[in-house]
Amino acid sequence: MILGLDPGTRKCGYALVPDGGGRPLTLGIAPLADLETVLRTVVAGQSVERVALGRGTNAAVVGSVLDRLGLPYTLVDEHETTLRARARYFADHPPRGWKRLVPRGMLLPDRPVDDYAALLIAERYLSATASP
Repeated sequence: MILGLDPGTRKCGYALVPDGGGRPLTLGIAPLADLETVLRTVVAGQSVERVALGRGTNAAVVGSVLDRLGLPYTLVDEHETTLRARARYFADHPPRGWKRLVPRGMLLPDRPVDDYAALLIAERYLSATASP
């Protein structure tokens, strides 16, 4: 299992992804203050090989939480993950009603997409470490 994390100023998106990729087992967003408790629950009973931690805002703070939990992590470039996360969100949750007529690039999701950004970070890590 790979755990992707998208650290932010006040919250952190997370996604638990199988080693071979595919559908995430868990997606969510946790306030930074509760992150350690939430991650303990998310990884309980799972064999998390590595955490793919987005190299951005508060990566050092989240890294210290991972150190306390004994989870090994690798910093991953998170360039454009928020923009791509919106596209991924709309692929999973297509707009309905009049919103389906608006170009997707002009729409904003009705909720934060930090969990989708974490998924993209995990996938980026998996593709970077995949054997040729």
